[in-house]
Amino acid sequence: MWNSPRLMNALANLLCAMVAAAVLVRVAHWGLRQSWFPLREVVLTNELKEVRRGDLERALAERARGSFFSVDLDAMRASIEEITWVRRAEVRRQWPMRVEVKIEEHVPAAFWGSESKQLVNTHGEVFSAVIRKHPFAAMPVLIGPKGLAPEMLEYYKFSRNALKAVSLRPRALVVSPRLALQIRLDDGMVIELGRRHAGRPLEKRLETFVEYYTRGISPPLARRPGVVDMRYPNGFALRVGAPAGNASRGIHEQG
Repeated sequence: MWNSPRLMNALANLLCAMVAAAVLVRVAHWGLRQSWFPLREVVLTNELKEVRRGDLERALAERARGSFFSVDLDAMRASIEEITWVRRAEVRRQWPMRVEVKIEEHVPAAFWGSESKQLVNTHGEVFSAVIRKHPFAAMPVLIGPKGLAPEMLEYYKFSRNALKAVSLRPRALVVSPRLALQIRLDDGMVIELGRRHAGRPLEKRLETFVEYYTRGISPPLARRPGVVDMRYPNGFALRVGAPAGNASRGIHEQG
């Protein structure tokens, strides 16, 4: 049975087909890496505001070598994402001879840290970059543990909207090592809100400040308060003048 001519021919044909397929795969693999499919260009598909083209060209100088099929797209993407101001990059082949690159830049929303050497983007992510455009100078400053950057950015947005009702603007938010929140306004006044707890949330304390600002905190006080302390459960405290240890202080009860 095993020595029948028909079986032997079938096995021989199968073996030949397997060898031919293997040869074709090797030839195809070799051919794809040859100059028959050269990579002609790398095209940026969107405009850039902060990323410099020179930095992009240097990042791709070594990574964009090879044929259309052999170029390493993951390596290109990783190299691009190392550039300052690049948050994320997408790289894809576009038949027949080019690679397309799309870059998402960081959009700064705040300065980060007491020395403002880092930035927070609109996603609440802390990153390092040098701002070259003047309009960003009006951004707020967030100071606190890095892990709280997204939450601090959201609270800044809330406080900015809440304080519009009394024509005030937050300039900086500071979270202490004990997680107590302080808001510094652009006119120099400081609002102490303290630590978060379920019984009296920070949002409620700021709303209380807004409610009483026009009723007793804002001018025409004899002396403008430098610090408004909203940490009291049934009231708030004023420190008149600059925040100093010997500043006069008075407790105002909520009626």
